Amino acid sequence: MNKPLTAPLDPALADRLLDLLSTDDLFRERFQRDHLAALRTIGYESPTPGQMTACGEVSPAVAMEPFRDCKVRDLVSKEVVKAAREEIRTMLLRGLNQTVPNLDVVTADSRWVRK
Repeated sequence: MNKPLTAPLDPALADRLLDLLSTDDLFRERFQRDHLAALRTIGYESPTPGQMTACGEVSPAVAMEPFRDCKVRDLVSKEVVKAAREEIRTMLLRGLNQTVPNLDVVTADSRWVRK
């Protein structure tokens, strides 16, 4: 069984994030430009070395920001976030592993082709 790479988000924080991503243009712009700064404006705090998370103690070597790679280049519409809200919320409350919510808009030239 794979351990999540991030601790689960607090349900209130996950709800606030999804509320803003599905309604607030200014927050969406901030999130797309600097997702970590946007997360911090709603109360997100990075784990620190020695802090206990759902995955165990965060060691100094792993204390890097767990959401650092959760970047969005072209954020999906508010309607898409609303439609996928429960699925995204479930992922955020479980903690993220290799399966993270993809909030990028998919275009024909950006799709991956499996062979």
